[in-house]
Amino acid sequence: MDFQGYDKNFNITDKVAIVTGGASGIGKAIAELYIEKGAKVAIFDQKDFVADIAKEWSVKDSIGVQCDITSNESMDQAIQKVKAHFGKIDILVNCAGIALLDDAENISDEYWQKTMEVNLTGSFKMCQKVGHLMIERGKGGKIINLASQAALIALDNHVAYAASKAAILGMTKVLAYEWAQFDIKVNAISPTVILTELGKKAWAGEKGEQAKKEIPLGRFGYPEEVAAIALFLASEATNLITGENIVMDGGNTIK
Repeated sequence: MDFQGYDKNFNITDKVAIVTGGASGIGKAIAELYIEKGAKVAIFDQKDFVADIAKEWSVKDSIGVQCDITSNESMDQAIQKVKAHFGKIDILVNCAGIALLDDAENISDEYWQKTMEVNLTGSFKMCQKVGHLMIERGKGGKIINLASQAALIALDNHVAYAASKAAILGMTKVLAYEWAQFDIKVNAISPTVILTELGKKAWAGEKGEQAKKEIPLGRFGYPEEVAAIALFLASEATNLITGENIVMDGGNTIK
């Protein structure tokens, strides 16, 4: 890369990105910003209206693909649709995830296993499958994994969620190390509570007000703020960053 020639406006024009969990919340915000900055985007989601979301954007270079990241067959089919439609994959954002909460003494096997299956194994399998295509193509790539402040600090009733997100950080580092030779940069983002529709409901009322008092900046985040970091990491301005975790939590973990 010509260092003097990289795009300082953080455009990702003509890059092809997959965003899992892209039909709503953080994933949707990331997909929308990527499109705004010139990317061609495929959103993967279990929701049956995922194709309609892409059509609503009225952008010919966006597609919605129904995909279950706990199924190898579903992932393989979805990835092949992207490859057939766009011819390549430059960026992967693993945003799909679940939060099944209970205290450590009583959490069920079902909650624990489902959390790991979606948050950790699903993200890893997406990395593995898309990473293989990036290596095969020989043009490098960017992979961004959504972790959480829960990977770094204890949150009540979050034992399975926290374990899955802490594992995402370890996975990110290993992939970054192994795939640096192929010019594939792998990084993570760890947000605080983000005010998606689900986030607003989960942290409404006194629970949310108490949680914000623990945050030095005194507030939660917005999906668009996470999208900005995902754009930063996807752009060529960050070609020297890999294996890192960007914490955006209003200072919650610095205490």
